[in-house]
Amino acid sequence: MINTLRLTHVLEEGHDFGPMEDIMDIIHIANKGRLLDTLERFHIYRETQLGSQINDKLTTQSNPIFEAIIQNTSHGGQ
Repeated sequence: MINTLRLTHVLEEGHDFGPMEDIMDIIHIANKGRLLDTLERFHIYRETQLGSQINDKLTTQSNPIFEAIIQNTSHGGQ
């Protein structure tokens, strides 16, 4: 059963809600390993900084390398 507060948050913040196949996009294809782990950590970090990550907020730590990448790509690098 879905927690009422979580559902309220999803609706108020405009998060996508539905089957994974309908709401998720493939952002990168890689073999299992360190590269994929790093890509996953970066994506979670970036989405948390943008305020669109509802899970893992408390586990995301400051990361100067990720910050530099975000700064670089947000100024025309993407």
